Amino acid sequence: MPEIIHVMAGAIADASGRILVGKRPDHVHQGGLWEFPGGKLEPGESPEAGLARELAEELGIQVRASRPLIRVHHDYGDRHILLDVHRVDDYAGVPHGREGQPLDWLAPEEMDPAAFPAADRPIITSLRLPPLMLITGEEPDRPDAFLARLGRALETGARLVQLRAHQLSANDYVHLAQAACDLCDRTGAKLLLNRDPAEVASVPRHGLHLNSQVLMTLRERPGRSSELVGASCHDPVQLARAVDLGLDYALLSPVKPTASHPETSPLGWNTFAAWVDLVPLPVYALGGLTTDDLDDAFQHGAQGIAAIRGLWPAR
Repeated sequence: MPEIIHVMAGAIADASGRILVGKRPDHVHQGGLWEFPGGKLEPGESPEAGLARELAEELGIQVRASRPLIRVHHDYGDRHILLDVHRVDDYAGVPHGREGQPLDWLAPEEMDPAAFPAADRPIITSLRLPPLMLITGEEPDRPDAFLARLGRALETGARLVQLRAHQLSANDYVHLAQAACDLCDRTGAKLLLNRDPAEVASVPRHGLHLNSQVLMTLRERPGRSSELVGASCHDPVQLARAVDLGLDYALLSPVKPTASHPETSPLGWNTFAAWVDLVPLPVYALGGLTTDDLDDAFQHGAQGIAAIRGLWPAR
């Protein structure tokens, strides 16, 4: 196996959420493609120190605050890269290409994955996803009350919603999904339908969420190429299937004990981190979590947290 090259990279954001990218020189590996600024970690150097040094050398800025975003292992055949990406939201100085490299500021939605090295593409997906996924809770059989609660969640900032209502008939789920999608469209939120893909083939939505049973029966990615598709996972085999199918994200649970499944042993943060580290896609932590757990989630490799009770508004 080739030596693993540990590379630190910064997803440097401006006030409007655009991310700084630089173009690789034509003569180097993956030359001519856009990338997130950074470079190799030196022996004995901490990730934070390596990131700060690389960004100072490359862009002339001083990092004030950053957090882990995603770690991506990628085998190019002649080399194995561990791309360790931190999101940088506070820094001093004005970024400029100290090595003569062209720079640009792009919104994540504007980034063309084909214009970046393959290892960078999960980073683009991570940047497009918010740190919180709201999984809808009780009372889907009372549509007015349910949609009122969803509306309150959207008003307070929810931007990624998984519509989970297994107890509804297929017809009732479709009607609820149509109304929920209208609400999400008004606020710029994305709605993921947690239902058999065949049942919601023509229903308005922004993506699909697969349960682990459906995930393991599939041989190809479902849905439309332009939409988000993710899945619930509970072990490394299911995470690997999500990767093989080319899904955009996964949920991994349970991290902590849950009231809904008290008989299930929680993974804990260390196991969560170990399993996620091998997965080149954003993974949300799920199970007994609230927004108070968000920093722990970031530090253990999560995209963020997904929750029902922790995020679904009270009546």
